[in-house]
Amino acid sequence: MSASTLLRSLLVYQAWANDELLEKLTGMDPRRNQKERRAALRLMNHIHIVSRIFAAHLVGVSHGYTSDNTGETPEPAELRAATAEVDRWYLDYLASVSEQKLAEPAAFTFTDGDKGCMTRQEMLTHVVLHGSYHRGEVGRMLAGIAVAPPWDTSAVHLHRAEPSRRLQVKLEPLDA
Repeated sequence: MSASTLLRSLLVYQAWANDELLEKLTGMDPRRNQKERRAALRLMNHIHIVSRIFAAHLVGVSHGYTSDNTGETPEPAELRAATAEVDRWYLDYLASVSEQKLAEPAAFTFTDGDKGCMTRQEMLTHVVLHGSYHRGEVGRMLAGIAVAPPWDTSAVHLHRAEPSRRLQVKLEPLDA
């Protein structure tokens, strides 16, 4: 499997998982569990802003952010739309970039002024893993207030996207 094939699978999963969780947050009553709801939105906004920052790093342009979050907390529907837009951007970017370019390092500056350098495939991997980590935090917050979080796993996504995977297939034994 090529790096771009694997990254595409991860980015499609990420877009699905972001949308599932933001749909859940959009449906929450804004008057109930205000503190937890706001904290969850702040984390989801952080995921979104870091995704935008790394999108800029990938193409070598200034992102204009001085922090990894914004001062204002967006409304869930607004954040859901913005997140879907950046998730689509990542898929479009991956479709347009060569394997060679993915393996090339790119230097950048973090919002705190520290210098960094990662290959483009490492940046894409970072964006996916970073989002997954924080969605897990949000899931724990929701569970703590008795709100069932979406079932955010790659296996769930793959089987929902491709129900035929549920078919029982006789597998050949692996060579030892």
